Amino acid sequence: MKTVFILGGGVMQLPAVRAARAKGWRIVVAAREVIPEVAEIADAVEGADLADKQAVTAAALACRDRWGLDGVFTAGTDFSTTASWVAEKLGIPGAPYAAALAATDKALMRETLSRQGVPCPRFVTVETGAKMDPHVLAGFPLVVKPVDNMGARGVRRVESREELEQALVEAWQVSRSGRAIVEEYLEGPELSLDALVYGGCITVCGIADRHICFPPYFVEMGHTMPSGLEEGTLAQAAEIFARGIRALGISEGAAKGDVKVTRQGPFIGEIAARLSGGYMSGWTYPLASGVEVTAAALNIAVGLPPGDLRPRHERCSAERAFISIPGVVAEMTGPSEVRRTAGVEELFLRAAVGQRVAFPINNLGKCGNVITCRADREQAIAAAEQAVRRIFIRLEPDREETDRFLFSQSPSPPTPPAFSPHGPGDAEGWRKLPLSSGKASALARGAEGMRILTAPLSGYEGARDWHGFGLREALDQVLERTGVGLEARPQARHLNLGSLFWRAFLRGSIQGGVYLIDTLFALRDDPRRLEAFLAGRA
Repeated sequence: MKTVFILGGGVMQLPAVRAARAKGWRIVVAAREVIPEVAEIADAVEGADLADKQAVTAAALACRDRWGLDGVFTAGTDFSTTASWVAEKLGIPGAPYAAALAATDKALMRETLSRQGVPCPRFVTVETGAKMDPHVLAGFPLVVKPVDNMGARGVRRVESREELEQALVEAWQVSRSGRAIVEEYLEGPELSLDALVYGGCITVCGIADRHICFPPYFVEMGHTMPSGLEEGTLAQAAEIFARGIRALGISEGAAKGDVKVTRQGPFIGEIAARLSGGYMSGWTYPLASGVEVTAAALNIAVGLPPGDLRPRHERCSAERAFISIPGVVAEMTGPSEVRRTAGVEELFLRAAVGQRVAFPINNLGKCGNVITCRADREQAIAAAEQAVRRIFIRLEPDREETDRFLFSQSPSPPTPPAFSPHGPGDAEGWRKLPLSSGKASALARGAEGMRILTAPLSGYEGARDWHGFGLREALDQVLERTGVGLEARPQARHLNLGSLFWRAFLRGSIQGGVYLIDTLFALRDDPRRLEAFLAGRA
């Protein structure tokens, strides 16, 4: 029986735990927190701070003394350096620690790649408190990143010196070493790749299109496997990825890469000495190809060959995220319907009733993910996008953080509105409406006492929100979920919502419109607060 020491006890480690159990191996999980699904499968759990290499090594040694130890493994965590450190100290298979370090520290990564001629962005490393001249990199736009974090935390595109200074402070705050890099912005689509390295051979296991949203941040709202780019472009991206793996010295184990495809060719964004998180290695690639890449990586971790990595079939798998505006979850509807949807393979919920949520500015702020698989690419994408539109997160009314997001003139952080003008036509006509009119006391009659005044919105034709709802579709959802009707002209016996509603709706889509109406109803027994709310939103 093999014994494997797995770092991390969350959803991203679940495929590894399941694969090791299917092999009949003994499983020891090291993590501060372990989800129930992992705890139920593991033979033992060691509470450990995975950033503390010495403590994790001590736990691994204790494991070896008790059962023997054949391999250490991680996927989808920040701690590939810890895994490599432990492997070196215990003399078991793994990527060299120096290689894992070079694949974790973004400054060292770019220095290494540049020195060996592997295309990557031009960059400058900036220590905490230091100043940086943007013209060193030929001016804006630029991208700021902490050197040692993942999940797009602290990553931001900047267009001015003021934005640069603010973004550096944010990056330093989430950098364990207090350093950031500033690099040139590369225009073009982005790919995510996984690879296994064994016996000097690099096998690319999947190339996916990444769907990056919400500038100035870089939030991955999903990926599609396989990529839709042409074969020649994908071959170039895979070749650059392999060159990067060799340059960093990842001689054994796994590697995950982000590759930017530009007019000048592919560039390495990042490489990590582990399999990917984000559901790719554990879910979408196995669904699309029939290859259990995590099981193969586990084999390498204990000194065995990976096995047959040739795809068994050609399908398409799509992963899409759903998100929320800031607030506290009052209700979530749709999960049971999504699970019954044709093509849906998995639904992961990362938010729950009573939990505080926020609009994502990195890959950790999403509320859940749907994974689909179909024989046809367009069918897989459509199934995923339809599924996320079936999830609705209703927020608790009368919350300061939700009010700030919907009504602030200068939201911080700078996040995009749900609907932006999309073409010629009237995009400002709604502002000419009164905030509201009529009688606030009409709310005592419930939905019958409130109306939404129609507004000219021809400039928004074709606009879609972050879940793909068109403006009319989203408005219909608000009407259905609240029971409130539309009115062309103000009625004296109603509370008529004008620009107040349209501001909340265009900023926050269905959630914003429903939240506003729920808040007004929640305040109807407190006339003074209700009037203050209506006046305060001006």
